[in-house]
Amino acid sequence: MAEVSHDEPRPVRRFLRRLLIGVLLVGFLVVGGTSFRVWQVARGDDRASADVVLVLGAAQYGGTPSKVLEARLRHAKNLYDEGVAPYIVTTGGNQPGDTYTEATAGVRWLTEHGVPEDHVIPIGKGNDTLGSIEAAAEEIHGRGWRSVVIVSDPWHSLRARTMASDAGLEARTSPTHSGPIVQTRQTQIRYILYETAALLYYRATKASADNIGVPGNVGADK
Repeated sequence: MAEVSHDEPRPVRRFLRRLLIGVLLVGFLVVGGTSFRVWQVARGDDRASADVVLVLGAAQYGGTPSKVLEARLRHAKNLYDEGVAPYIVTTGGNQPGDTYTEATAGVRWLTEHGVPEDHVIPIGKGNDTLGSIEAAAEEIHGRGWRSVVIVSDPWHSLRARTMASDAGLEARTSPTHSGPIVQTRQTQIRYILYETAALLYYRATKASADNIGVPGNVGADK
């Protein structure tokens, strides 16, 4: 009977160990690199001229924007006043029982603060980032426009820009730097981690991660 060698499995174990280490290293680099890009884009502010300023929706209450949405609208108005774009597009649908959509609440706030009503375009569709951007892109393309400056929270900017680019828009970002989401270091870290996971999920599935029970839902009072 031939003697069984106990050394034969060792190369297999060595290969599997190296493979596991390689997979973990690649995963770390992908996650770490994505987190860095989320942080990097969050710190940017591209105010080059565009066709429209695109405001992503957040919660509203009876037509009154939440603090998160108000911060975005105020920033969009500043961009409009600076001449970055001649129109503002507001986005976001409504929850069951709501009289106003996030988009119409945005129009209401902007017109009350001096933006002419015919320069604000509400797109009251979509209850997550992807749905809102796709609905807005359809309207923007239909008007013969293409370039947008997206206004949202800093950590949300890279994912929103990625989705807008995939929808055929020339997208830049000018995030807000005020409001509840940017007030504490713990909040910032939490949203960077969430947006890293949500962006990787979108890139893998082309679906939104906004409605899976974690922070970042475009319709939530984040």
